[in-house]
Amino acid sequence: MSGHSKWANIQHRKGRQDAKRGKEFTKAAKEIIIAAKSGGDPAGNPRLRSAIAAAKAINLPKDKIEAAIRKGTGQDAGGELFEINYEGYGPGGVAVIVETATDNRNRTVADLRHLMTKSGGSMGESGCVGWMFDRKGVIVFDKNAYTEDQLMEAALDAGADDLHDEGDTWEIHTAMADFNSVREAFENAGLAMQSAELAMIPQTTIRVDAETARKVIRFVEALEDHDDVQNVYSNVDIPDEVMAEL
Repeated sequence: MSGHSKWANIQHRKGRQDAKRGKEFTKAAKEIIIAAKSGGDPAGNPRLRSAIAAAKAINLPKDKIEAAIRKGTGQDAGGELFEINYEGYGPGGVAVIVETATDNRNRTVADLRHLMTKSGGSMGESGCVGWMFDRKGVIVFDKNAYTEDQLMEAALDAGADDLHDEGDTWEIHTAMADFNSVREAFENAGLAMQSAELAMIPQTTIRVDAETARKVIRFVEALEDHDDVQNVYSNVDIPDEVMAEL
């Protein structure tokens, strides 16, 4: 399992347990606001189309989606958000990238620097770890719903890069430029996706022991709980036996 997938699985289980629906709704709405800045028509705005699809997948109400689009296009107040990425290191020297959507840059950077230091990590300069990651499309399917052959055929026809066995799921990676066309190809083929998103995929991973894994999980969770944080990516690789223990 890749570092990205293992962390995604941890997040998925944690999300089910904690039922942080309000936090998910806020993140989805912020992504729509930012995407809509480039145009409020999903037909001509692939990022907005993807953001709306992700919002519908978590059952964000239609009126909330429409309100977020109006904010993003400037029709309503409340769309003054900036996308800023921060980079740094967590326990065990693992690399982290934190994607934020904020209306106050100074508050966000001060808060994140404090959280990183308090949780055993440190904030670095822009670009210090970004070179270790590639932005790719990540599309996830339930392994019980489809066979590898079914998805492989559809993935190749759609122009996807590769397919990974991630235990309970199949994970398909695409080039960033091909993400929307591949996702739409799966939709048109009637294949139900668990999720579809652009993510930062580590080129290599750092394997950690159980004690460090716990520290990394607490570190990332502290960052994710901040209201301005949209996504946290890490190159941590937690061994299967440690995952089972955790």
